[in-house]
Amino acid sequence: MLNIKITKQTLILLIQNKHFNIKIFDDLIRIFIISFFCTNQVQCQKINESYRIHPQKIDESINIDGFLNEKIWESAEVANDFFMIRPTDGKKANQHSEVRILYDENNIYFGVVFFNNSVKGDYTVESLKRDFSFGKNDNLLIAIDPFNNLTTGFSFGLNAYGAQWDGTMYNGGKVDLNWDSKWISKVSFDRDKWTCEISIPLKSIRYKKGIKEWGINFGRLDLKASEKSSWAPVPRQFPSVSLAYTGVLVWDYPPPDQGKNISLIPYYLSNIIKTDGYKRRNNHIGGDVKISVSSALNLDLTLNPNFSQVELDQQVTNLDRFELFYPERRQFFLENADLFANFGYERLRPFFSRRIGLGVPIEGGLRLSGNINEKWRIGLMDIQTQNVDEIGLPKQNFGVFTIQKKVLERSSIGLIVINKESFFNQKNNILTKSEYSKYNRNIGFEYNYGSSNNLWNGKAFILNTYSDDKIKNDYSYASHLQYSSANWKWRIQQEYVGKDFNAEVGYVPRKGYYKYLSSLGYLFYKNNSRIVSHGPGFMKTYFFNKSHEKTDLLDQFSYVINFANRSSVNVFINKTYIKLLTDFDPLRSEIKSLKEGSIHKWNSYVLEFNSRPQKKFTYKINGLIGGYYQNGNRKSLSAELGYRIQPYISLNSIINYNSINLESPWGNSKFWLVGSKLDLTLTNKLFFSNLYQYNEQFDLWSFNSRLQWRYKPASDLFLVFNSNEVIIPYKIRSWNINLKLNYWLNLN
Repeated sequence: MLNIKITKQTLILLIQNKHFNIKIFDDLIRIFIISFFCTNQVQCQKINESYRIHPQKIDESINIDGFLNEKIWESAEVANDFFMIRPTDGKKANQHSEVRILYDENNIYFGVVFFNNSVKGDYTVESLKRDFSFGKNDNLLIAIDPFNNLTTGFSFGLNAYGAQWDGTMYNGGKVDLNWDSKWISKVSFDRDKWTCEISIPLKSIRYKKGIKEWGINFGRLDLKASEKSSWAPVPRQFPSVSLAYTGVLVWDYPPPDQGKNISLIPYYLSNIIKTDGYKRRNNHIGGDVKISVSSALNLDLTLNPNFSQVELDQQVTNLDRFELFYPERRQFFLENADLFANFGYERLRPFFSRRIGLGVPIEGGLRLSGNINEKWRIGLMDIQTQNVDEIGLPKQNFGVFTIQKKVLERSSIGLIVINKESFFNQKNNILTKSEYSKYNRNIGFEYNYGSSNNLWNGKAFILNTYSDDKIKNDYSYASHLQYSSANWKWRIQQEYVGKDFNAEVGYVPRKGYYKYLSSLGYLFYKNNSRIVSHGPGFMKTYFFNKSHEKTDLLDQFSYVINFANRSSVNVFINKTYIKLLTDFDPLRSEIKSLKEGSIHKWNSYVLEFNSRPQKKFTYKINGLIGGYYQNGNRKSLSAELGYRIQPYISLNSIINYNSINLESPWGNSKFWLVGSKLDLTLTNKLFFSNLYQYNEQFDLWSFNSRLQWRYKPASDLFLVFNSNEVIIPYKIRSWNINLKLNYWLNLN
């Protein structure tokens, strides 16, 4: 057994949340290091161990045409008798499903037939666009866990009209859809069934040589029947691709050695940029190289990368006191992104890749990531950016190292080290040098806990920052424990972030606080009713300063009703208390700011309705009424509207209206945010999307038009137009047009 000694003084200080000292840091490091290298593995039987399927090896070729007409499909073992997940788990699904698996030296093949034996009708799809929204499409999802470690893997899927879905899996059931890989598929359908035929190159899946059993599961969503089901049974509170509940894919022989696996992805870019009447033309070349160090460990190299094809961020009305978060969309940062980006919490993370290279040219970089074996994962990233003399920004290097070890059945211990280095030259004046630290370093240890049945999960981590002499060093730590059964869901969480905690490459919008959160919810389930489940929830969030004086309090009561047709109603009652830590402009209008230390209290009431996704016209409506800062009042109405002419046209709109009444000099302020997106998917390889947005709060207009032709698997031609017009505080009219071509070449 593992024996770790913690001093009595350390326990007292941790429990009382006193100021951190070197003794605590030493003890915590000792715990992590000993656990990291010496934890005894606790073996438990896999929950769905009895659900096993044997893929059949073949020598003949398979024509991927959406019809299982090759004779060999008839002799393949069948995974059928799916279990219902929703609306009721634990019994056989009404709609019958069958899955068969074949393989050869290069590919694994899936043949899937989804019958409409119980409920017939039209299929529901949004469009032919890749990585569709799960809940708005009749679809197939495949979860693959090549290491059978119940925590990481890959997901592939199709909707009923053949749009592809693929992503990496992490934390036992979350899917990062930003990952793309090479594979081919076809779908055919009639009124009685729809059939999928899929070929996935084994080189597209990272796996360890010699492993004969993989975790696998197949999920189906049938919206006309309002039924979600899976081959190996999954409790209804979890996603159908939860890796804790996968069955077993049993190879007669270990899957073939992937051998040499090197891919070259060059690109050519030509663009025109116009800003304030000044127009310039540019041509760029660059590219990526993917090298398989092993069958489960990949090295990515990039030279002169360009991400002009990435869609614009969606605008939001900003009434928050702290920095807003926008997700990473650039391809280079996305594979195995959870190794780097999921350390910490959403609003307390030491590494945030959008700090690198936005508005600053990247010269090049490398990333080594993947599995060393079934217990160890590793990530190494190094990015070099150019200097920008116009703003005095020096060259900077960003390095990240992370390593993770699986412990117990579904838990892990991890280490992360982050280094940001600035390189000053003669053109960087004294003022510039004072604006940028010479270096900023972070080190963190994290323990993630997941029970074998996924009912319990938790996390505990500690982070410390180090900078040059101009900035003090400081630390943060946090933890949570959560329980999620079919009926009960509760969570307790605590955080501490030091006032001088300085994660320059992270996302830490708030500093100098203690936070305590607790939540409790319960769901009542009903059978054979229009209402599937309903129940109350309560959450309390406290923020304190270092003197343990209350600065923020949010009490939230909620009630949710989930209907059999997959629509839902949510009600929220919020009680808010805020003591401002700094001066704050409640409208971000530069009219006037509320003073630091002023106290504000109000109540607000929210009603939200989500429509059934089977309809061609869908909507989500959210209404808010209540108080605001300085004894003000706020009314807000937001709506997300969608209409589809399937499978070719999908039209989505966002409308947000705010009316805020404050005392003079603010008065009554009203502003709109509107956005409209049109997706035209002519085929599952040709996409044309247009995004138009107007934010009245900042008088900001933006337009993004993006044509993508996937002329070969993972090879694309992009034509992208962007336009921005800012009225306040400056008048800027700018636009750019980009033509980008990339090609995925396998050097085998």
